[in-house]
Amino acid sequence: MSGLQLQQVTKRYGATQVIHGVDLTIEDGEFCVFVGPSGCGKSTLLRMVAGLEDTSEGQIRIGTRDVTRLDPAERGVAMVFQTYALYPHMTVEENMGFGLKMTGHTRAEVKAKVDEAARVLKLGPYLDRKPKALSGGQRQRVAIGRAIVRGPEVFLFDEPLSNLDAELRVEMRVEIARLHQEIGATMIYVTHDQVEAMTLADKIVVLRAGRIEQVGAPLDLYNDPDNLFVAGFIGSPAMNFFDGNAGEGGVHVPGLGDVTLPAPRSAGTKVTVGLRPNHIALTDGDSHVVELSEQLGGVSYHYLKGPDDRKLIVEAHDQRAPRPGTRVGLGFDPAKAYFFDGGNGLRLR
Repeated sequence: MSGLQLQQVTKRYGATQVIHGVDLTIEDGEFCVFVGPSGCGKSTLLRMVAGLEDTSEGQIRIGTRDVTRLDPAERGVAMVFQTYALYPHMTVEENMGFGLKMTGHTRAEVKAKVDEAARVLKLGPYLDRKPKALSGGQRQRVAIGRAIVRGPEVFLFDEPLSNLDAELRVEMRVEIARLHQEIGATMIYVTHDQVEAMTLADKIVVLRAGRIEQVGAPLDLYNDPDNLFVAGFIGSPAMNFFDGNAGEGGVHVPGLGDVTLPAPRSAGTKVTVGLRPNHIALTDGDSHVVELSEQLGGVSYHYLKGPDDRKLIVEAHDQRAPRPGTRVGLGFDPAKAYFFDGGNGLRLR
């Protein structure tokens, strides 16, 4: 297995630049997730690592090798796509071993590698079945098994769970996490779902418009975001944001019920204040109006409208559900508030 290094990697389509000088190091055996909204460049960056997209500038290294200009087959990577791309006329065993067979491996070698991959992925009982006799989750496991038998240095996953229903997505997240623990391979995983990123990753790379916004462990990004974009993207439900005005007395925040908070030293006149839904509690008061409550059993989400018509979400762990139209107040610990520059969105610490 090997790590991966990107040095000033750039991608252009004609005059349009979509990846802007990305620098990134992924350690050997690390599970790294590229996450961001649609169009941020995460799949393009993954395809550049795979060799399916040319690199306009910069260098891609896998282990000690410069693979920037190598063909995909020479890079030592295996890719799992959103679509399963299985041969419908072949059995599971034949699908998993087909690539090895085409590269000249003996029948005994192919069988040994397929049997080991089937053991890891719990596909033993299904080796004689064809894809039409499998569930969506089982087909995706076969696609992963096809990658495993190649023994790549780096595994690449391009939104592999997007076609599965909610229950299967959770099941496959567990399977992929278990797979990483068992084989210890370097894995890069692309998703737009930040819940997948938080639950799978050792390292998350947050991308926007072809640039890296922040890199770090999941809880580091959640607890210590560098800017407004990362703070709003990482966390479910998303962080609530309020416009604030900084003055001598602190940051005045009308949308939080006309409160004033201690101002960070570096604050300018305009400040954005962030509070996570689980850091706010409903109290007696009349500053906000309840528009909707979702009761999910162990957790409830209350959707409120503030005095400036700003929407916000409060997460509660009781089963109290105020009626729509009820007026409530808000309680929170000012130490839990995040402050961002009102102009460039950078974190104020």
